[in-house]
Amino acid sequence: MKRILITGAAGFLGSHLCDRFISEGYFVIGMDNLITGRKENIEHLFKLENFEFYHHDVTKFIHVPGNLDYILHFASPASPIDYLKIPIQTLKVSSLGTHNCLGLAKAKNARILVASTSEIYGDPLVHPQNEEYWGNVNPIGPRGVYDEAKRFQEALTMAYHTYHNVETRIIRIFNTYGPRMRLNDGRALPAFIGQALRGEDLTVFGDGSQTRSFCFVDDLVEGIYRLLMSDYAYPVNIGNPEEISILDFAKEIIELTNSKQKIVFKELPTDDPKQRQPDISLAKRLFDWEPKVGRKEGLKKTYSYFVNLSSEELYKSDHNSFDGFILK
Repeated sequence: MKRILITGAAGFLGSHLCDRFISEGYFVIGMDNLITGRKENIEHLFKLENFEFYHHDVTKFIHVPGNLDYILHFASPASPIDYLKIPIQTLKVSSLGTHNCLGLAKAKNARILVASTSEIYGDPLVHPQNEEYWGNVNPIGPRGVYDEAKRFQEALTMAYHTYHNVETRIIRIFNTYGPRMRLNDGRALPAFIGQALRGEDLTVFGDGSQTRSFCFVDDLVEGIYRLLMSDYAYPVNIGNPEEISILDFAKEIIELTNSKQKIVFKELPTDDPKQRQPDISLAKRLFDWEPKVGRKEGLKKTYSYFVNLSSEELYKSDHNSFDGFILK
């Protein structure tokens, strides 16, 4: 049985990756310090013989006994509310944490895939964004702690690949959604659905003309799996190229939730990207990947998950703290 370590295992994406590799017959070791992850996302796995969970901070030395075939490094705050509240931890997990994971991969002779982000492109001057674009990032702006952490992570990963011959893979993740997202983490989709469910008006920053491209989590997980099994060491975009403005997306959520709320507009935060759309031609060419789940279908599945949350879950977070945060 092959063994895989997944950091950030209790997070939105990490928990889905645990499920996928369990289903593929792997022994999965999940690791998370639960600073933003939720144990509830993986509790259904605790009873399985081929799953272990380590409550551990990857910025500290990582010890995993036995062999490892693969490592997926997905530990990182990924929402604006998180990385603006815990900027130092955000920088550390993509620097010290990545260094520890790469060192472990070297010691175990394991292949490692690190989760980067479309945020390395910043507020892009190239559209759609392809892997050859170097980005337009403000290193000292409010988003810099996340953007630059991920850019450093990519550089460190490539250094281990070229200098230590570690088998590395780098995924640049574009906006992803689906069940297990935290309802009030500041990203557009859960923010809009949460506001609709609570009977609040939907908050759009700026005039809503900024665009995003939303990929359903099942499609993203499939792309991650194929990239990990490929022989390509350089960054690859994984996302859904179907682009939509934030204003039109808010209208879709109102229609989906059959709510009577109106849309209210607030000032656009600093360095908020005006456009976000992946060029996925490289993923198509390398391992024949493209998204299969349309936004209408994916939104229904996601909304069904949120509708079934408890009232406590619906109201327990900083749902009034969207002001000044960036909706990704």
